[in-house]
Amino acid sequence: MAEAADFQGTSPSPARRWLRRTGALLAGAPLLAGVLQLPAPAPSYASEPSAAAEVGGSRTVDVSLDSLSPHVPSDDDTLTVSGRIINKGKQAITAAHVGLRVGPTLEGRSAIDDAAKNDPYAGTDVGGKYVAKFARLAPGVAQTFSISVPVDKLDLGSDGVYQLGVTLTGRTATAPYDQILGIERTFLPWQPEAAGAKSRTTYLWPLISTSHMTAETGSNEQQTPVFADDDRLAAELSPGGRLERLLSLGKDLDITWVVDPDLLASVDAMTRSYRVQVNGSSKTTTAGTHQAVAKQWLSELEKAVEDEEVVALPFADPDLASLAHSGTTVAGSLSHLKDATTVAGTTVESILHVTPSTEYAWPVNGAIDPSIVKVATSAGADTVLSRSDSLRETGALPYTPSAARPIGGGTSAVVADARLSTAFQGDMTLADNSTLAVQRFLAQSLMLTRQAPDRERSVVIAPQRMPTASQAQTMAQALTELQGGNWSQSAELSAATKAKPDAGATTRVPSASSYPSSLRKQELPQTAFGQIKGTQKKLDSFQVILADKSRVVTPFGRAMDRSMSTSWRGRAVEAAAYRDGVEKYLVELTESVGLIDKSEAKLSGRSATIPVTVQNNLVQGVDHLVLRLTSKQPSRLSIGDGVWEEHPVEVSGGHSQSVKFTTNAHANGRAAVVAQLYTQDGEEYGPEVTFDVKVTEITPTVMLVIAGGVLLLVLAGFRMYTQRKREAARQAAQEAANTPADGAESSDDTEGDREPASAESKAHDPEHPSDPSPDTAPEITDPSGTGERVDR
Repeated sequence: MAEAADFQGTSPSPARRWLRRTGALLAGAPLLAGVLQLPAPAPSYASEPSAAAEVGGSRTVDVSLDSLSPHVPSDDDTLTVSGRIINKGKQAITAAHVGLRVGPTLEGRSAIDDAAKNDPYAGTDVGGKYVAKFARLAPGVAQTFSISVPVDKLDLGSDGVYQLGVTLTGRTATAPYDQILGIERTFLPWQPEAAGAKSRTTYLWPLISTSHMTAETGSNEQQTPVFADDDRLAAELSPGGRLERLLSLGKDLDITWVVDPDLLASVDAMTRSYRVQVNGSSKTTTAGTHQAVAKQWLSELEKAVEDEEVVALPFADPDLASLAHSGTTVAGSLSHLKDATTVAGTTVESILHVTPSTEYAWPVNGAIDPSIVKVATSAGADTVLSRSDSLRETGALPYTPSAARPIGGGTSAVVADARLSTAFQGDMTLADNSTLAVQRFLAQSLMLTRQAPDRERSVVIAPQRMPTASQAQTMAQALTELQGGNWSQSAELSAATKAKPDAGATTRVPSASSYPSSLRKQELPQTAFGQIKGTQKKLDSFQVILADKSRVVTPFGRAMDRSMSTSWRGRAVEAAAYRDGVEKYLVELTESVGLIDKSEAKLSGRSATIPVTVQNNLVQGVDHLVLRLTSKQPSRLSIGDGVWEEHPVEVSGGHSQSVKFTTNAHANGRAAVVAQLYTQDGEEYGPEVTFDVKVTEITPTVMLVIAGGVLLLVLAGFRMYTQRKREAARQAAQEAANTPADGAESSDDTEGDREPASAESKAHDPEHPSDPSPDTAPEITDPSGTGERVDR
């Protein structure tokens, strides 16, 4: 909406100056009559306002221009203007009417910028019957209007851009005479005949979104993807959503599609089974349900881009300026850009089945400096998409040059027109804003062509990366009118890139100090790239032990690309949360392979084996690991033949493995032992596990005592054996002596009949040398000595 104001333009003619003076006198007549107390006749209302209406009034009425048709009229057309008026004053307005005023043609593109400002300018009132009348406008009440005027009544002369004003003229109680109380300004392109040399216009149509997928995938063979949030993406893909409108509108236009492969990969993943995090937690997920809308959108996009030019940005649209200003000081940052560029082409081709161009780099808002150009071309791109408010013209040419030009080092720049590229920013849900944006866009385009009507030039338009649905609608409307006009023809970006550069066009890249501070404040900080580097280091250590590296390297590689996305600008908190989530999940995976804590081990004897267990909670196997066991007190306990010993480790998914180490004891006591996993290149993997080994070694003295005891037992047994053998022999000889010879009968004094010998007689019998000695020693009655064991 616009406040009341007059028209601004070229110097007024003498007749027009006379009308202004006359209007001033008429406007002052009621005041003069009041002073003289003379009756002052009220001005009569007529269908055509008096000259006094050219004088600015109280400016209390907002005039909205909601529609203008046709946007580019021709001789036989009827111009229809519709809109709303609102009286924002405190007094009612009477005898009001809305009319049209046509100003002179404008000279130059800057004149359009000046005329669009809220400064008064002159114009001719169409008047007559081509007005919308209102008897009374109450304060705060909106009224609609519509005016239709044959184009031949507008008195349009030569080709060019005309100023067009929609005015509200009326009276108030304090000013009972006609005055302009509100005005809205716009432009009317007038080119009824084809231009001598049409501009070749390339319009970039971006399909870019924010990051939606995480690094997490399912444990199944398909690796089911996990989304951080799918509702926002589904809303953009659904009918009326931002991406749906861009696709539906773009397929009917002559444009160059510019796509982020990450968006395609995300939508493609959504067409199949997928999971969604619950409250941002990787531990709790739920099944995704938006497969239908994803399939519909992707199918329509595949049809729309068939046989069309498609430009693929590096995967996830990395922030080139952030990389140049903060990332180059962190080792490894540029390698992510190379990976993102490499995977971009294959991603687009596999999903859309077209071969995209990957030779373009598109910094934010086309703003460049030497470091940005260097980074942009380091990954293989040879053309930088800049903008004319960054690569500014020096005034060497009286017209806007063609977009392409060399900028040194074998690099080309395609410079998008800043005025046309920024025409559709702001709230386009308001009909007034949308209508004005379309007319201004068309006016600037026609004026660009008329700067050098005999010179064919290439014009590139690069709008904002993520237009809203209403912005996309307005863009499509303007582009439809442009492509149907008489001064422009469509061209692909590749054609604009190959166009012959204008000799006087600016080719010098602006210095770093000229980079807009507002854009620099939105960049990713150096700490962000440092965190990404740390995550990459963890990934490098982790992937070398995996049997199937692609299950981890691919999703985490893409997640780190997303961590550098341009879409994080202005969203520092969300960007940090995403990076933290990627790193946290990677740590969880790495900790799934490790050593099981071990309690104190006891070692009895000179040598023994100690088992150490490696656990693998991943779904895939791990190898290329080495387990090392090290003694902290090698003088007490050695591992193998020295201080440490190591063994290769290979563990299947979901299993554990015990690795046994040979140990040798040299002294009693506790010895600290450290178990540590290493990768095959010598890098530590996971935390170490420390435990104690309690050595209870048998000493040589004890061994001698035990050996002596065993020897005594053997000797005692041998003596008992010999004694029993002698006794058996003696008894056999005695029996032989008592047996009668020649079979004689036994005497009556048989042994069984004889009385047994008395104990006394036996006591006096002499001891036979072969008699066994007593089994026990005679009892010792003397007190035992100190330290001796007493047998009791």
